[in-house]
Amino acid sequence: MIYGNTEGIRDADLAKLESLYDYEMEQDCFAPRELLEVLAAFTGMIGREVSVYISRAGEILDVSVGNQNSVGLRNIRLRRSASRLSKVRCIHTHPNGDPHLSEVDLSSLKSMFFDSMAAVGVENGQITGVQASFLTLNEHGEIGVSLTRIAAAHAIPQRAWMETIEETDRISFVTSADSSTGNERERAVLVSIEDEQSLEELAALAETAGAEIVGRIIQKKGKPDTATFIGRGKAEELSLYAQAKEADIVIFDDELSGVQQRNLEQILSGARVLDRTALILDIFAQRARSQEGKLQVEMAQLTYQLPRLTGHGIALSRLGGGIGTRGPGETQLEMDRRRIRRRMTALQSEINRMSDQRKLRRGKREKNQLKRVALVGYTNAGKTTLLNQLSGASSFAENMLFATLDPLVRTVPYPGGKDNFLLIDTVGFISKLPHALVDAFHSTLEETLDADLLLIVSDAASPQVNEQYKVVMEVLRTLDAENKPMLHVLNKQDITENSGGDVFPEAVRISARSGEGVEELLEQIAKRLRDTSIEADIVIPYTEAQGEAWIHRNFTVLDEQYTDTGYVLHVETDKDGLDQLARRFDKDCISAAENV
Repeated sequence: MIYGNTEGIRDADLAKLESLYDYEMEQDCFAPRELLEVLAAFTGMIGREVSVYISRAGEILDVSVGNQNSVGLRNIRLRRSASRLSKVRCIHTHPNGDPHLSEVDLSSLKSMFFDSMAAVGVENGQITGVQASFLTLNEHGEIGVSLTRIAAAHAIPQRAWMETIEETDRISFVTSADSSTGNERERAVLVSIEDEQSLEELAALAETAGAEIVGRIIQKKGKPDTATFIGRGKAEELSLYAQAKEADIVIFDDELSGVQQRNLEQILSGARVLDRTALILDIFAQRARSQEGKLQVEMAQLTYQLPRLTGHGIALSRLGGGIGTRGPGETQLEMDRRRIRRRMTALQSEINRMSDQRKLRRGKREKNQLKRVALVGYTNAGKTTLLNQLSGASSFAENMLFATLDPLVRTVPYPGGKDNFLLIDTVGFISKLPHALVDAFHSTLEETLDADLLLIVSDAASPQVNEQYKVVMEVLRTLDAENKPMLHVLNKQDITENSGGDVFPEAVRISARSGEGVEELLEQIAKRLRDTSIEADIVIPYTEAQGEAWIHRNFTVLDEQYTDTGYVLHVETDKDGLDQLARRFDKDCISAAENV
């Protein structure tokens, strides 16, 4: 069978190429001149690269056809171990006449541990020269490559090149990275169809996840290609680019469909394919500390994985019906689906139970009538640093994305220290926030919905502060929280001159790290919370002693007097509390004054 791009090649010519599988050569012969001339003739005829993969015993294992713009190097993995050569050498033609090995060729040599990689320059069907390469290991344990001089087809030192393979095979290619504890960083290539700003944020996400960025590609497209997201031709170019960069993973800046991911994995052989959603889920899995946070992350991961089961391995890829798709493969797929759904049901039950516990804790806080202020904003805007500055806490805060996943609640004194309010730190928002995460973390985000005041914290030092603010407001709209009382805060004023006057004319400008502007912020918080307060007098007959006790349990009673007809309680509440009182008691018994 001939692999690769065989489109347009006559069946008779393909049959001649297939006859190469019957070609026999001596074991001490690296590349017979006769074989090279056959490859050159085919290259001259079809204008594409031809590759043969030869075993140490001299048997041709594989024949592939590429094109003059790209090399269809196949992912042959016959390695005996992670530290030894594969016992396979690759010889391929270059239709442009240049016999020099390319960066992609050398990358393939190192990634596949070939015995050797050789290039044959071809021009008008004639050989212009041959160059071979072999792996080396320097004194520091780093894998390198040695290159031969360009040789004529009739002057290849056949025995010497085979002896080089034998000498190389005695080397154990165990590098410092191979023998480490597994904490080496994966090499990533980033792909976007939007702009440089979006790619920069993807890079920050990838680095947060622990990847080393080795390449970036922007493909300008009006809309994603339904099959490969970036188009087939661009995907093949990306395969070569990733190979040349020795990339372990290729990360796309949007969510890929199951079909797109599967097609890309086939084209980008040797590199894993991730999308933005999977990357964010991975970061959340690393950051989750509480039991509820871990459950919510697992729930989001399963929600993401369920429709993509067909893309994970041969055992789970036999879906669609018809000949060749029935049997154990489909049964295995359905078993995995049922197992995931059962796990999701169990997770949702546990998340609901923990949500009920949180509501109970909130109820206790409401009984104490402590006002609640929630910190919301784009990830890495400095929310946790601000919480630490205001409360004196020492919660984990780093200059990284999603440093906080689980809600943090701390007590903060009002200016003057006579009373307190509760400050709640929540997970940061981000553009293209996966719906699975919003759904899974909805119970956690209830802390935002129940707050008396939202502090919208923005990173004034970010060039995208306006766009990030729009993302935050959009997420709040999805949570039905856009009408909550808000106070805008521009953070990181110590490292920027951006005043935000055009977009945030009423914002409080602070530096959570240095404390600049924090006193003014506290004054503004106290004022906004007072603006939401209502003091009310409730007259209750002595025969309604249970009502009087209920008010003491659920509201802050500022004063209580006894008259001839009953109790007169002076309470502090808000509009929701006033509605609750009106439902319990006759409205004629209640008189209220706002903004006390």
